[in-house]
Amino acid sequence: MASKSGSNEERVVAQFQQLRQEQRAIAFKISELESDINEHELVIDTIKDVEGDRKCFRMIGGVLVERSVKEVLPALRKNNEQIVGVVAKLKEKLITKGKEVNEFREKHNIKIQGEGMTEEESNKKDTKETSVQSILV
Repeated sequence: MASKSGSNEERVVAQFQQLRQEQRAIAFKISELESDINEHELVIDTIKDVEGDRKCFRMIGGVLVERSVKEVLPALRKNNEQIVGVVAKLKEKLITKGKEVNEFREKHNIKIQGEGMTEEESNKKDTKETSVQSILV
């Protein structure tokens, strides 16, 4: 019986860690896209006051292509708007994933080591017997 309980706890911990990894991946993608937004805005600010017929180069699929400013500027603005939209959707997804992680923690009574407890409270809890079983990650 003890091995089933241990195996179940391991599955719960693995699921919890998977949820947290998914949450981190979403946060990383948001950070990456926000960096792209900043780069797009920097380029837009740089070329917005340049003559429309002036040559500029744009990287498309790994190929450097010669275009004019009047062709590139609208495309950059459109790409920037699309990236902003994706970031907004990812932020909503991150909030949803955070709620899912918290619900999973509460459902399975998962405690993160060193989170929200002072050393004194931790020592009191260690010495006190409790009937509720919790998983320490």
